[in-house]
Amino acid sequence: MIETKALIKASLDAGKGLLRPPAEDDPSSAKSKVPPVLVPIRSLGANHRERIALHLLALDVHDRYLRFGFAATDEQIQRYVDGLNFERDEIFGIYNRRLELIAMAHLAFEPDSTVADACAEFGVSVSKSARGRGYGARLFDRAAMHARNEGVHRMLIHALSENTAMLKIARNAGAKVERDGSESEALLHLPPATLDTRLSELVAEHMAQTDYQIKVQVKQFWDVMAEVQAIRRDAQDAQQISPK
Repeated sequence: MIETKALIKASLDAGKGLLRPPAEDDPSSAKSKVPPVLVPIRSLGANHRERIALHLLALDVHDRYLRFGFAATDEQIQRYVDGLNFERDEIFGIYNRRLELIAMAHLAFEPDSTVADACAEFGVSVSKSARGRGYGARLFDRAAMHARNEGVHRMLIHALSENTAMLKIARNAGAKVERDGSESEALLHLPPATLDTRLSELVAEHMAQTDYQIKVQVKQFWDVMAEVQAIRRDAQDAQQISPK
């Protein structure tokens, strides 16, 4: 878990590059593959449901198979998104500067569990263009911190045994992984919440919300600039083809 002072410093450093043109976010560039020090992860509400659907529907057949345990169709994914319970569960997301949801995690709480036996199940997906930056692990850490602060004692991951990336994240966090044929189950026992975990979550969420609002304003700025440039090009083209 990153300390609060480190979070604040990393946030200030990350803000320096927000006004770069969106073209520099090209996922094919080597620079975009460098893992950032700070990853703004925010809680998502029902107003993000459409972007969640767009993110999941963009997954290819193999990625859908790994995420859901079967090759989910568009209709099945849409039903899953429509059925998300934002009041009971917690949904976390990572947005790029184009306001595209490039990674998301679903922390599902057991509705009938007692406080003494509270458990939550974790699932994650990362867009193909955003892989290799540790987003899955960052989302896992964020979800684990929230689960601790909510009094959850166990975090559970059901995954296909071939989903080595997800199982590696679980093992690195200290989870016990048991394999049963084509499926595996990882169980992580969480320590109680502390003042540090509660403060860290408050700071992380506030910074992520601020980051998102800045990205909205920056995107609006660049959208306006793109329209101005398009009008200018049209005017120049019209001058070139007009008779003298």
